[in-house]
Amino acid sequence: MDQRIIDLYDRFTHGQIDRRGFMDRLGTLAGSAAAAAALLPLLTNDYARAAMVPEGDPRLNAAMVTYPSGGDDISGYLVRARRADAKRPAVLVIHENRGLNPHIKDVTRRLALAGYLAFGVDLLSADGGTPEDEDKARSMIAELDRAATVQRAVDAVAFLKDNEASTGSVGAIGFCWGGGMVNLLAEASPELKAGVAYYGMPPPLDDVDTIEAALLLHYAGLDNRINENVPAYEKALKEAGKDFTIYVYEGVNHAFNNDTSPTRYDPKAAELAWGRTSDFLAKHLGVPPPVET
Repeated sequence: MDQRIIDLYDRFTHGQIDRRGFMDRLGTLAGSAAAAAALLPLLTNDYARAAMVPEGDPRLNAAMVTYPSGGDDISGYLVRARRADAKRPAVLVIHENRGLNPHIKDVTRRLALAGYLAFGVDLLSADGGTPEDEDKARSMIAELDRAATVQRAVDAVAFLKDNEASTGSVGAIGFCWGGGMVNLLAEASPELKAGVAYYGMPPPLDDVDTIEAALLLHYAGLDNRINENVPAYEKALKEAGKDFTIYVYEGVNHAFNNDTSPTRYDPKAAELAWGRTSDFLAKHLGVPPPVET
């Protein structure tokens, strides 16, 4: 697909243009309104593709649970292996700007199947929870109070640290908006041991010195919107003596890990990044016990 179309869609999904402006410009690039309408399904996420680990996998226990934060009950999708006699390192999964959708739940199950106590938080909980309408979810994300939202993530780390099924060793992984939240969480939570940010916006650089967690930062080579801020973040991390690793995956787009996005998903880059993520989490959180088959 024409890279200009993918870049346009990225601008739309990150609030830089509204839907009407997006469709008008898509029609111009595609040649007609009819052609734009035909292209739209190729750009939007197809959640029928999202079940790499199916719901109801007999090896896993999954449930929606809540924890308190700022006077609200924040919900999330808690998944762990059925084997109950082993404590597990915990991983907080932070969603994109579409909320806790089927893809993020599937990622949470993947981590649980790898042996972690995995928790896909819904940071729209206090506002009624993630809606099915993605446009509405993006609008709700844009209206969140950042300080309160970061605190909800900090409280999620504490919730996982104290969970009876946890070893007390907690990491976080986030994608897109969630990757940016991982960076903010790392500055705010001394209890976080490891953070993995996929194409996430760097945090305010004045607070980089507060980071205690080791960081693994994945970026897409074609993601100019995010990447223009990365060199300054890398410099600040280096000057502060932080434990971090940055990988840039050349020739791939923002959201290259999202296998429900037919035009942006890149299987090779996603597999490489996931392997690096798995090794990183095991190194910094501890190797999880096996999951019984």
